[in-house]
Amino acid sequence: MTESKPLNWTATPEAGYSVIRRGDGGMTLTFTNLSESTMKHWHEFALEHLMGSDRRTRNLYDLRAVKEIPEAAIRMAVDANSDPSARNIRVAVVVADQKVADGIRNVAALAETGLASALKIFTDINEAEAWLARPLDQIP
Repeated sequence: MTESKPLNWTATPEAGYSVIRRGDGGMTLTFTNLSESTMKHWHEFALEHLMGSDRRTRNLYDLRAVKEIPEAAIRMAVDANSDPSARNIRVAVVVADQKVADGIRNVAALAETGLASALKIFTDINEAEAWLARPLDQIP
């Protein structure tokens, strides 16, 4: 097994999310809010991680505690996931309900660029974990 790369993430008062390393080497990011300061902190963290992306990995974004997802936050996430470095990443996004999932899909569909990562939106965390557990050579 290869050694996991360090998270290089530090909790700060403005970061409305937490990050832990997954057993498969990816990350689980759990958000409590999507404020401007949270999204700025996350965006910088995400882009820094993409710079060192050298292998296929799995990330889970748990947004179930966030009841409304601002369009600006979706566009920022689309921007990060459109980076060519994201091509090796499988991302499962878990949201509170179907209305939130549909809102994300609608805004993402309007984005000018396509996503580099394999990304799927779920309302059930167990379905998200099952999708992430598929062999990485089966992306998407």
